[in-house]
Amino acid sequence: MQAFIRTVNQLSQALGIVSAAMIVVAVAITCQMIFIRYFLNGSTYWHTEAVVYLMVGATLLGLPYVQKLKGHVNVELVPMLLPPLGRKILLISSFGAAIAVLAVMFYYSYELVHLSYSRGWTSDTVWGPPLWIPYLAMPLGFGLFALQLLADLLELLITPAEEIVIEVGGH
Repeated sequence: MQAFIRTVNQLSQALGIVSAAMIVVAVAITCQMIFIRYFLNGSTYWHTEAVVYLMVGATLLGLPYVQKLKGHVNVELVPMLLPPLGRKILLISSFGAAIAVLAVMFYYSYELVHLSYSRGWTSDTVWGPPLWIPYLAMPLGFGLFALQLLADLLELLITPAEEIVIEVGGH
């Protein structure tokens, strides 16, 4: 179980780096678009769409990394007021519910990727990239987010209730 948790944490760390790189590339494309449009008076037919796809992809692929850092928004007041066993039960049920929702999102987003790939859907723009490529960020992000939550749940299950600490502020 420790090997699984360690592997998922490393994968989430790698996705955090990929996500950050996607944001840097999106910023670079935006700068290039501004230069071409305003200084060279050229056409920028693909830039905006690429930046949108990169930013949405970075957001989705960054989900597991943010969970690894415990950076998602949560309400700490209720768990802090509960006794240790109650806190553990609340966290287990929260992780379970989140994993269930993410499993549904993974299923339907995978279905969308498969459908767009099999039917050859492309963007309705001049650039017209195949839509399965940007859509792929959805099942990857949701699926790996669910895996990170599962790793956190397994870690929670092996931790004694008295040692569970709710950290105010995310970290």
